Amino acid sequence: MSAENRKPRLHRLDRVFVHSPIYFVTACTHQRRKILATARVHEAFLDFARRGPGHGAWVGAYVIMPDRLRLFVSLDDQKIMLSAWMKTSKNTASKALRLHGTPPPHWQKTFFDHLLRSGESYSHKWSYVRENPVRARLVSETEDWAFTGEIFALEYCPD
Repeated sequence: MSAENRKPRLHRLDRVFVHSPIYFVTACTHQRRKILATARVHEAFLDFARRGPGHGAWVGAYVIMPDRLRLFVSLDDQKIMLSAWMKTSKNTASKALRLHGTPPPHWQKTFFDHLLRSGESYSHKWSYVRENPVRARLVSETEDWAFTGEIFALEYCPD
């Protein structure tokens, strides 16, 4: 095949991953039990997330629903992997649940994650996620849901 007849090739990406990627993560409770949206679980999560930078993890926006946790997290991939961080996050919530009489199992074994590829993706996904309590008819306004917030302001940086 001559050079004129070849299909044009797509250019290779300069990079596939950024150094501190932002993930959108959803973790669901075992059998979708409605056990998470409590002040005790929320406090345990906040304490865990605020200590995150010491371990290479920064939690951005999050919402704790009765049966799932949805959050954005940026990880220093040189210090911690997402699977290890999520295991510790789930264990932290499980400890709070056990201390207050909620028997295990608390979590589904897996979780869903999506690597964000742009700042627009972060703001678009957060606009959708923050409305979860309203769509679930738990509150009429997003501001009325007590189990949501932003711990660190995350900014997408393609390096």
